[in-house]
Amino acid sequence: MTQGESGSLRLRPPRNRIDRRARYWWWTQWALVVVPALLALGVLALVLTSASPWLLFALAAVAVVGVPSAVLLPLWWYRVHRWEITDDAVYTRTGLLWQEWRVAPMSRIQTVDTQRGPLERMFGLATVTVTTASAKGAVTIPGLDHALASDIVERLTRTTQDTPGDAT
Repeated sequence: MTQGESGSLRLRPPRNRIDRRARYWWWTQWALVVVPALLALGVLALVLTSASPWLLFALAAVAVVGVPSAVLLPLWWYRVHRWEITDDAVYTRTGLLWQEWRVAPMSRIQTVDTQRGPLERMFGLATVTVTTASAKGAVTIPGLDHALASDIVERLTRTTQDTPGDAT
């Protein structure tokens, strides 16, 4: 956010990209879904010869939709995911076709968490979740370097303790 001429805060694109390794994390997640589906359909088509045309059709559909999605979506997500933390707020921008901007003022932050699933650990990544009193839910920043995520959690914890307000 930047200060406008009237002294009010204006929304601007967050400056930070997520870590480049997030693309590999997302590609791996897609591969763990698409490859087994292709293998299962291929094996079933070989074994169940009476259903082979339908299974081959399903195999082709998964290949035509799944493989390009698995390759292209992580590239697109990497381009559109942005985040930034200022003294006033945490904000993110995500979205493929419909962009979503989320702003969590420091005075509204209730908890700050990190998550590192097995694949995230494999790629040295973490997800930071900032929970607020918002009905919309938490603000998440996926695909961060795990050391940076730890620093962010520490900074946010310190900043929210020093920020007046009841976070409700």
